[in-house]
Parts: sequence; structure tokens; C-alpha cells
Amino acid sequence: MTVRQPMSENSPTSQRANVALTLAASDYDHVRDLVTGVVPVEGVDLTCLTLSVEEIFFRFAHFQEWDVSEFSLGKYVAMRSQGDDSLVAIPVFPSRVFRHSAIFVRADRAVREPTELRGRRVGIPEWTATATVYSRGVLQHEYGVDLTSIEWIQAGMNEAGRVEGVAFSPPPGITIRALPDRTLNDLLLAGEIDCIIGPNAPAGAYGDPPKIVRLIEDHRRVEQEYFDRTGVFPIMHLIAIRREAYEAHRWIAMNLLTAFEAAKERSLARAVESTASRFPVPWLEHYVRSLGEHHGIDRWAYGVDANRVTLDAFLQMAHEQGVMSSKLTADELFVPEVQAAFRV
Repeated sequence: MTVRQPMSENSPTSQRANVALTLAASDYDHVRDLVTGVVPVEGVDLTCLTLSVEEIFFRFAHFQEWDVSEFSLGKYVAMRSQGDDSLVAIPVFPSRVFRHSAIFVRADRAVREPTELRGRRVGIPEWTATATVYSRGVLQHEYGVDLTSIEWIQAGMNEAGRVEGVAFSPPPGITIRALPDRTLNDLLLAGEIDCIIGPNAPAGAYGDPPKIVRLIEDHRRVEQEYFDRTGVFPIMHLIAIRREAYEAHRWIAMNLLTAFEAAKERSLARAVESTASRFPVPWLEHYVRSLGEHHGIDRWAYGVDANRVTLDAFLQMAHEQGVMSSKLTADELFVPEVQAAFRV
């Protein structure tokens, strides 16, 4: 974390008005103290909007209605690879989720193993959705499924009318058919597709009994083994900034990173507090501490170097799948001010 020297009350800088910025993010405990103002962003008057990630991504990708935003990693790299530099980013990652669990089939089990998806019809809400990039990468690299053998169907998960959030060009051999007037949930239940890949579960997964289930039932064990072997802890979202706001005050990048880091540290402290249970989860302190003992590092680390293995893996998948038209490096994703720090 950046260390700053106390500012003199007579310093010219102390007389300047703060920069007004608007931030949109979903509701996370590790962002909460920044949103509420308990952790300030130095030099910034921050107005915060708490919205669903789907609304945030749609409105920011299409209209850039606010200055700073939680944003899809997949959409961000797609835009940047196509030369759209209207956004920049800092290495703050609000959401990370393993995505072996994001593959759904009918409960009658016409498909029982990931390898059986070869030659099938598979539905996706968006090709550029970060979760679908990781899940397709798992199918390709972990189970040997040729993605070109699959007929891909794009539609809304539970609501008709969903379209791709950003433009992209599918790689050779990939066929994607859009069905804007249908839902993936209904298509799967009707047997018109064999599988769904998506970040949120289809409606049929919530029945009693459910009509839709996860293809990889023991996904918790499989995901743990995958992480232990590869070191990849999938990053879903980052924090993006409108380039116009960044160029006007380039110091906001590091000040935002510092504040996000402080808010996360306060959240982690709440999770291991033994005096009072801050979350309605039994044995949470033991579980959180055991993660640190097992891995030896902060599993929710921000920054480029601490996440290079995961970022490199994602960028490879995104390039292979046509989400990126040209391959970017992890360092190219983030502004230079957050990739160096002074030492005292």
C-alpha cells in the first residue's frame, strides 16, 4: 500500500477542491467501506451507485454514464484489442469465481461428462462474457473439447432479447447463432440445446426437484484441484475509468487503488474477527485463516504481479476464442501509475 507523508495545512495542494467522480459497483463487503465513505479516496469527492453487474456493464459499455466502474474483464479486453481506448483500468478485481460450476445440463443427464459436449449445441448469454471465456477454456484445455465442433447458440439466460455487449469477430471454425426471441433456459428444457454456459444459473435449476443441474457435480473439489495445479483463480471483473477522467487527473488511478485496497483489508479483518460474528456464516474465521495457511498469500490480491498467472491464462483463452482480435499482455491492460510504487 502506498505510504504518504502528512500534508501541511499551508500547502497549496490542501487548498484545492476535490475532484468529483462517480463510481458504479455491485454490493460487495470488500468494497463497502469505500462506497460508504468510511475509506475516503484522497483528493476525490465520490458519488457511488450500487447496481447489479448486468446493468452496470450494459450502461457503462454503451453510454459510459459514470467515471469509474466495475467492468467485465472480457468486455474490457475485447474493446482494448480492437483499438477502443476510451477506457483504462486499474488492477482491482471485485469479483473472482471459479467457472467449472458454470456449465449446466438437463437433470435427465443426456450429457454426463464434459467430453460429451463435442458436437453438441451449447447456449451462451454472450460470447464475450468473462465467465463463458473461462468455462470454454476449461472445456478446451482441461477436457480436450474442440470448440469448433460445437454449435453455439446465443440468447438471454432467462429473458429474451439479450445481445452481445461488445462487437467481436469469432475465430475460424466457430459458429454462433443468435436467437434473440428465445431464452437459454427454455431451449435447454425443450431439448433444442444440450448445455448452457453462463455466470448465473438458469431458472430451471431452482425447481424442486431441479430440471437443470451442473454438469460437473463435484465442482468444488475439481476447482480446488485446478487451482492447486495451475495457480489460476479466475478474475471476473476489474475497475475501469473513463479515459477522459483519467487524463484530466492521472493521480486518481493510484488513489483509487489505494482506497480499494484499504476497504478490502477492512473486510478481511471483519471476516476473521473472533469477538463478534460479522457474517452469518459459522466457523468463518477458521475457514478464512485456513486459506491463508494453505496458500501463504492473499487470495484476493490486487495488482498485476500478484495476478500475472491468472491474467496470462485468461488472455490466452480470450485470444484463442476471438474475444481479443489481437493479443494483449497483462501489463498493457492497466495504467502505468499503478504498476510502480515508491519506497522509503
